[in-house]
Formats: sequence, structure tokens, C-alpha cells
Amino acid sequence: MNFKEGEVLYFDKPYRWTSFALVNKIRYHVSRKLGVKKIKVGHAGTLDPLATGVMIVCTGKATKRIEEFQYHTKEYVATLQLGATTPSYDLEKEIDATYPTGHITRELVEETLQRFVGAIEQVPPAFSACKVDGKRAYELARKGDEVQLKPKTLVIDEIELLECALPEIKIRVVCSKGTYIRALARDIGEALHSGAHLTALCRTRVGEVTLENCMKVEDFESWLNQQDVIVD
Repeated sequence: MNFKEGEVLYFDKPYRWTSFALVNKIRYHVSRKLGVKKIKVGHAGTLDPLATGVMIVCTGKATKRIEEFQYHTKEYVATLQLGATTPSYDLEKEIDATYPTGHITRELVEETLQRFVGAIEQVPPAFSACKVDGKRAYELARKGDEVQLKPKTLVIDEIELLECALPEIKIRVVCSKGTYIRALARDIGEALHSGAHLTALCRTRVGEVTLENCMKVEDFESWLNQQDVIVD
């Protein structure tokens, strides 16, 4: 393997890890293996700390391919709690409001989900990496500043209801680059005349790369030690 010329690695990002922490860990082990102080390592598509799943990591000259991977279609499996919202649209923040769910049926959920298939306008979450006046939106939101973000056009290819144990539902979403599943949860809650937030999220596919292709971070060092690595 030639990490300087460029390798593309697939990982299952652990729960509560930032995408940056995963990249740092890989860079540390690769640098040690090569006996260098630093090597270029980057990821193709951020995952929230509370999300798990497929993360593509590129090294050396392969970092030029990051944009190519970012444009690949992504698939997620998400668990939504209906009837309650949080400021972050997931479990990062405490519930700030509750709503009735008695009127929600499986049929209503399935009908509502289909309204999100196709090209939609989505306002990104305030707790996101979007930039506002040169700063990350989440930095402003965590300080309590009001964050105004503009809607973006994106494409939802498929939404499938996997489980419906009201007030909890589990869905599979196939979507384009730039889709925030947390924001989708918010919008589904509103469309159901209730509220919703994410309680679990896993990215199950990026392009043709699935979870089955991914390595656990804790296995990387021993895997690396078994590889024939070009050190020059």
C-alpha cells in the first residue's frame, strides 16, 4: 500500500466520535507506520457525533478524490421520536417542546413520507457545519446566538418506512449530497402536525460502499501492521 500516493479506506464511524477525531486517529497510525510527522488525510462527508456508519477516508494524493465521493448518493437508516422536538433535532440537546401524536397512524406516516420524495427545499439545522459570515453555524448556535440559514434544494430518491411503533418510527432514506437527516426529521414532524427528533442515525451506504465494506476503527492498527506498506 502507498499512503502517500493515495489510498481510499472505508470505516464505520463509532457513536459519539466526531468525523475529525476519526481522521486524526487514522492519520496518527499511518504517520507512525511511515515514520513521518504528517501525512494528508481527509474524509468525504461529515457525520454528526451521534451518528454512526460509512465514512470514506482518503490519504495522500487520493484526497483529491474527496469531492467526487461527496457527490455519491447516500443511504441512511434513521429512528425518529414523534411528538417531541429538540433545538438540535437530535439527542444532543434536551427536549424543548412536546406535541400530540394521538392523530398519527401508520397510514398517515406512509402518506406523509412520500411527500418528501423528489426535489425538496430544506433549511439546514442551526447546529450544523454550514457557514454563516465565515463561522460554523453550530459554533454560533451553541453560544445561544440566533442562526438564520437559507433553504437548499436537494433530492430525496427514496423514503421507506421500516418500522412503525408509534410514537417511534424507523425509516430508510436514499438522498443526495447536502441532505440533513435531522432537518428531515424536523420537517416530517411538522408535516404530521406534531414534532419529531432523531434518536438514532446510521449511514448505511455511500455510492457502492456499504457497512459490510467498512472497517472498525479499533481494528485499524492491527490491520495496518499486516499490510505491505511502501515507506519511501
